[in-house]
Amino acid sequence: MGNCCSEVAGGREAGGGGAAAAGNDAVNHFLKSRGMYGSQMELSFSATNLRDRDVLSKSDPMLIGYTKGKDGTLSEAFRTEVVLNSLNPTWITKHTITFEFEAVQTLVFCAYDIDTQFHNIDVKMLKLEEQQFLGEASCVLSEVVTRPSRSLTLDLLYREDPTMSGNPQHCGQLIVHAEECISSKTLVEMVLRCSDLELKDLFSKSDPFLLISKIAEVGLPIPVCKTEVLKNDHSPAWKPVYLSIQQVGSKESPLMIECFNFNSSGKHDLLGKVKKSLAELEKLHSNGEGENLFLTTTVGHNHQNKVLKSQLFVDKFSQSSQRTFLDYLAGGCELNFMVAVDFTASNGNPRLPDSLHYLDPSGRLNAYQRTIIEVGEVLKFYDSEKRFPAWGFGARPIDGPVSHCFNLNGSNNHCEVDGIQGIMTAYTSALYNVSLAGPTLFGPVISNAALIASQSLANGGKKYFVLLIITDGVVTDLQETIDALVKASNLPLSILIVGVGGADFKEMEIFDADKGDRLETSSGRIASRDIVQFIPFRDVQSGEISVFQALLAELPSQFLSYMRSSQMVPNASWHLGLVHLY
Repeated sequence: MGNCCSEVAGGREAGGGGAAAAGNDAVNHFLKSRGMYGSQMELSFSATNLRDRDVLSKSDPMLIGYTKGKDGTLSEAFRTEVVLNSLNPTWITKHTITFEFEAVQTLVFCAYDIDTQFHNIDVKMLKLEEQQFLGEASCVLSEVVTRPSRSLTLDLLYREDPTMSGNPQHCGQLIVHAEECISSKTLVEMVLRCSDLELKDLFSKSDPFLLISKIAEVGLPIPVCKTEVLKNDHSPAWKPVYLSIQQVGSKESPLMIECFNFNSSGKHDLLGKVKKSLAELEKLHSNGEGENLFLTTTVGHNHQNKVLKSQLFVDKFSQSSQRTFLDYLAGGCELNFMVAVDFTASNGNPRLPDSLHYLDPSGRLNAYQRTIIEVGEVLKFYDSEKRFPAWGFGARPIDGPVSHCFNLNGSNNHCEVDGIQGIMTAYTSALYNVSLAGPTLFGPVISNAALIASQSLANGGKKYFVLLIITDGVVTDLQETIDALVKASNLPLSILIVGVGGADFKEMEIFDADKGDRLETSSGRIASRDIVQFIPFRDVQSGEISVFQALLAELPSQFLSYMRSSQMVPNASWHLGLVHLY
C-alpha cells in the first residue's frame, strides 16, 4: 500500500471518491510512472582490456549509456569523460538512475576511442561518427542490483560490419557497479495528532484521517502518504507514518497536511490543513508546539486563509537509515515466481477464436499468455535457479476427476518448469490434455503456494514467493479463499490476481486490502498484512505505466512489510521458528 503506510489495525483505510480518495486512487499511478517509489541508484563504470586503436599510444576511451525502450529505441542517458591513454579505464562520471522494480530497464553501453583532435571539445558535442568504436554491451538494471556485490561484468562486443551476421569479437570487459543513494534509505518517522477538530457528523464525532502531499514545482499537491481512519475522535492521535527523504525531495521541501472527515460515500470533508516542511515539523516537535489548521475561503475573486482553533501536533519525530528492498537482495534474498492458470469452462472452447484460451496461429498472445510473459519477464531476474512452480485449476485431466490444482507440466511428481518459456510450453500443452470444467476455486492453489513458502522457510531458504493467479471469473469458494489468504499472510508470500475477460470482478476487490478492510477468517482471525494485489486485465492504463507495472509496483513494500514484521535482517539466517505460522 505504497512506500508510506500506517498500519490499518484499529482503523479503516480512507477510500472512495472525493478530494482525498481522488488522490488515493490516482497517486500510486502518478508516482510510480515517475519513479518516485523507486530507489535512486548511482552507477559507476570501469573497463579492462579495451582494444588499442591508437598507433603511438593507447586508446582514449569514453563511455556512452543508453536506455532501451520496449520498442527497441535507444535514448542517450549520459556520456562519461574521456580517459587519456588507457586500456583499463575507471571513469569518474557517475550516472544516477531510478530503479523501478516493476519494469524491465534495459541499458546499452557503447565505448569509443576519442581522437586527440577532439580532446578539448565538450563530450556532449562530440560526433560519434568521427570517433572509433571500441565495443558494445547491454544488461538489465535488475541484473546489477541482484548481485551480492552489486557489480556486473559484461563482455564488450565488436562487429566489423554491423550489417553482417556471425559471431562478434570480444574486445574487453565493462564493469557496472551500483550503489543505492542515501536519500533512498533515510526514513523519517512521525506520530501526528490533532486537537479540537470540527464536528462534521450529525450524531457523532468526526472520523478523521490525514493526507500528506508533496508540493510540486507548479504548486499542485501530489499525495504521498495517508493515515488510517480513526472513528469518533475529535482529538485523534494516529499510528506512526513513515516518509523517505527521497519521497518528498528534501527536509526543506514544503508539504501539505490535510485532515479529512471520512465518509463512506467517498465525499470526504476537509476539516483543515497545514503547510509545513519536514524541517518545520521537526521544530514543532522539538518545541512541543502545535500549528493551527486553516481553511481556504473564497471572497469574490480573492482567496483567504481562515485560521481554525484546531491544531496539529508532532508527538514524535525521528530520522533513521532504513533497510531497503535492495539491501535484502544484496543479502542473498530471492523472489520465486509461481503461476496458476484458470481452466474453467467459462473461458470458452480453446479451439474457437472467441475463447480466452485461443492460441492464435498468427502468434498473437492471448490474455493468459501475455500476463505470464509481462509479469514473468520482470520477476525472473530475481531467481537465480529460474525454476518456477506452475499449476492449473478448474479442469478435468484426461480420464480423471476435476482438479483444482494440477501440475501444468502434466507431471505427477513435480510442479516446476524451466524459465518463463517453460511455463508457456506447459500452458500450451495443458490446453490439449485437459477438459475445461469448473467451478472456480482459489483455495487449493493458494494452500499449495503457502505450503512451498512454509517449507522453504523451515529449511532456512532466503526466498520470498510471488504467486500469479490468472482467472476469468469470480471465485466460488470465497470464504475458503479468504481463510487461505489470512493463514498465508504470515508467510513470505504475495499473491497477484489478474482478471481476464469481460466478467464483473467487483467481488474480487475484497481480497485486496488497498480497496477495503483487512481480510478476516470465518473464525475471526485478521490478516497480519496485505498480501494481495488484484487488477482486471482490461484496466489498461494510459501513459507511461502499464496495467502490469501497476500490479507489480506494490511487491517491494509487501516484501518489506513481511521482513519488518518478522524482524528479518539482510545477510542473516532466516528464523526457522516461524514455520508454525502456517
